Amino acid sequence: MTKLSGVFPVLPTPFTAENAVDEAAFRRLIDFAVESGADGVVFPGMASEVETLSAPERGQMVAVLGEQLAGRLTFIVGASHADPAESAARAREGMAAGAVAAMIMAPPQAGQDVARHIAYYAAVAEAAPGLVIMLQNAPAPNGAALSPEAVAAVAAGVPAIRYVKEETLPCGQHVSRILAAASGGLDGVMGGAGARFVLDELARDANGTMPALELADAHAALWKAWQSGDKAKARRIYTETLPLLLFQMTFRVRATKEVLKRRGLLDHTGARAAGPKLDAGDLAEIGELIATAATCMTMHKPR
Repeated sequence: MTKLSGVFPVLPTPFTAENAVDEAAFRRLIDFAVESGADGVVFPGMASEVETLSAPERGQMVAVLGEQLAGRLTFIVGASHADPAESAARAREGMAAGAVAAMIMAPPQAGQDVARHIAYYAAVAEAAPGLVIMLQNAPAPNGAALSPEAVAAVAAGVPAIRYVKEETLPCGQHVSRILAAASGGLDGVMGGAGARFVLDELARDANGTMPALELADAHAALWKAWQSGDKAKARRIYTETLPLLLFQMTFRVRATKEVLKRRGLLDHTGARAAGPKLDAGDLAEIGELIATAATCMTMHKPR
């Protein structure tokens, strides 16, 4: 398998006005990810409202993703579950659709016990032969918030773990510490946290980022600029997009969907996830923030 690197946006789950999963809209978002210049995609994750999807809905959308991509981009399937057998089943479901790896969150119920995490991931790997695992280290309460050294120790104990998605703060420092503790034993560490710290992470040798989808073209351009040595351009894109990303930190998927709607990529912004909804003032403010970031958008200019 080619080493995974670059921009891998996490796809949201669009819903119809009747709150059903919207397959047609999902296909449009997949095509946008491809056209944006992203290096791959991830689904489902926390930015996909995964906790609200039924098993049949999840399976349906993973299959649609593989079909619509048709090999045009690499994809990583989200396969987190407290039960390693369920996690393995979700990983196999993704592999059947063409996923090259499974992103699996370090389970919070294992706490800081490295041995328990190793046993969990080893059980997943045993039940899904050939699986490449990306260990997702997320903050509490959703994740275990493992220390960087614990992340490296878990990876060392489970050969199937080749990548880490690091989302605990301070992200940049943790990328450095994981890479140092792993001593070359990983194929890469990617940043998360909505790309709000992406330049610090890249400066510390992160091999990519996994933001939400709404600025995929801007993030792809930032990555290409950084890789080519044009750090000034990367800094400009970061500076112009960061205010919108900070707004998204509060409103999460609802902000993502509002931006995608204004870019003509979604008709409905309905969300099942818990969290604050945008009021009239927020809708006015997000319009100003979109305008600030619009120069970094290479397609689907906001309306």
